[in-house]
Amino acid sequence: MMNLNVDCLSLIFNELQTDKNHLHSCLLVNRKWCHLVVPILWKKHPWYEENKKLFNTLFSCLPKQLLIDNDIRLPSTILSKPSFNYISFCKYLKTENISEIIRTIFAEQSSVGKYNKRNLLEQEICKLFIRQCKNIRELSWQTSQPLSLFQGASTCFSQLHSLSINIDLINSDALYKMAQICKNLNILTIRYFSYDNPGLISIINAQKNLKSISLYCSVKRGSVCKELNKVLAKKGNTISIFTLRSVNIIPPSFLTSLINLKILTIFNDYDNEEDDNEDTRDKIKEFQQYLAISEFPELQILRVNGLSCFKELSMLVEKTKGNILRINIYTYNQYSENTEMLIKAIASNCPNIEQLSTYIEPKDFIYVQSLLLNCRNLMYLGLNSLNSLDFLDENDYIGDELLDILTKFSPKSLTDVIISKDWKYSVDAFGRFFKSCTKNNLFNFGINNNDYITEVIRESKLYT
Repeated sequence: MMNLNVDCLSLIFNELQTDKNHLHSCLLVNRKWCHLVVPILWKKHPWYEENKKLFNTLFSCLPKQLLIDNDIRLPSTILSKPSFNYISFCKYLKTENISEIIRTIFAEQSSVGKYNKRNLLEQEICKLFIRQCKNIRELSWQTSQPLSLFQGASTCFSQLHSLSINIDLINSDALYKMAQICKNLNILTIRYFSYDNPGLISIINAQKNLKSISLYCSVKRGSVCKELNKVLAKKGNTISIFTLRSVNIIPPSFLTSLINLKILTIFNDYDNEEDDNEDTRDKIKEFQQYLAISEFPELQILRVNGLSCFKELSMLVEKTKGNILRINIYTYNQYSENTEMLIKAIASNCPNIEQLSTYIEPKDFIYVQSLLLNCRNLMYLGLNSLNSLDFLDENDYIGDELLDILTKFSPKSLTDVIISKDWKYSVDAFGRFFKSCTKNNLFNFGINNNDYITEVIRESKLYT
């Protein structure tokens, strides 16, 4: 191994780039190995190191006189001269980690002039990265520091692949400049937006091959973002992954343009009782209508949280090409309707589905049979109830029908099953179900938030 040439060693070490423990052991073999491994470790791993080690390395690269002139006192353990230009190897920059470093430094210092000192130190660390790093691949921009306006930004960010922005913190000039620098983003995540920000629009509009976009709106929502809707529609051909948190802030007409979508995630969990007004209900209804008329033939993953739209989702599923692998539905609305439509649509159009969690009512149990018969790759099944059935007679074991269907028709691939606590089950039905599991590969079985499962298993002596 010691005689392998540099090219072979580089290939081996790059294969180990996700295994920092083994890479650390390689550092100590000899000088050649050390010089090959250090750039790989610093490409991504420094943010996962012990804070103290990372702090010392970063601070050893800062201009000492500037810190002295501004009375910024750093730990005495800082190295006088680093062995490598560590910063230049970094491909990932997370400003929230820099903020954490600074909080640690100033935690025990007096508050006199602390804000200005913290701001200066943060600025210098950011400038250090931007000067030294030639091709940052991923940037998490969660600071008010105008990173794109610092010297060297055009080189540092020209090959940016992934960008995450806290839009509340960044001024328009910095956003416009970033739009001029990076035009090849694949992944864009926007947090805390609340209005049509021209700088944000310019960044999205500048991208040539935007594949994934995630939009997390501010809890205190602002005006409806009509320009954002338009620019998303322009990028519809390239976007394959889309995440939206709160459906009330963007007109939903852009959905029909996402014709190559593979992963769709909708969260509406910002909406609470205070938001339950006529305007909000109208916006949600409009969003659901656009879901119904949209076509995502290549869809593979569908996650919807906080919307009651089983009919619209079933219409969406019916227009896919059988590529769906995962569907997860969560709703707050106990009066939702048409739950059976989604189960039937999945059974008919999703032969390759592996994970499903949704809601059904007892009248829908019969459709679970066709689901199990047609979806033979199903590995996880979660079936929740919309309504508590406390009014049932204590001897009305309404859940036995579901257990019997699972007993008779579950595919061998099904290893994880969760069913609702609201459907009462008899010991005999559990006995039949668990006996059938000896022939299958069931690994996990649970009843949501229910204590009866332990009693049932004990009474039926299934483990004896």
